[in-house]
Amino acid sequence: MSGRIATRLRTLGINLPAAASPQGAYVPWVKSGSLLFVSGQITMGPNGLEYVGTVGKEINVEEAKQAARLAALNIIAQAASALDGDLDRVTRVVKLTGFVNAAPGFGQHPEVVNGASELFVEIFGECGRHSRAAVGVASLPRNVAVEIEAVLEFA
Repeated sequence: MSGRIATRLRTLGINLPAAASPQGAYVPWVKSGSLLFVSGQITMGPNGLEYVGTVGKEINVEEAKQAARLAALNIIAQAASALDGDLDRVTRVVKLTGFVNAAPGFGQHPEVVNGASELFVEIFGECGRHSRAAVGVASLPRNVAVEIEAVLEFA
């Protein structure tokens, strides 16, 4: 991978993971016009699932924020796959939706999903600013702490 975003990733010391294969009856991403819809990505790290548990119970806010960052890295890996490795084609991060596996009464969903939002701005600059939803849920696949989905615009 080469280009402005690849250089930025190297500068930040970020190595993108391999894009994960779907674990169900869906595709990891869909292009429609100039929009790229990336399916929900979970906290798959280099050694398997990370950040497994409920936020506000087994996982604290700071750990959950790191979980959101990891899920966002998986979103970017899927985008790289969809765009033939050329992340410079991303012209705008349009929207993120963050799902937080939250304990009853937990209310810091925005702080958790900031882990993903901040990463997109770190990597893509101003075009990484996006609209967003941060939603608390009773459970997530494989009991992970966070799942993130995204809509990106590309050229």
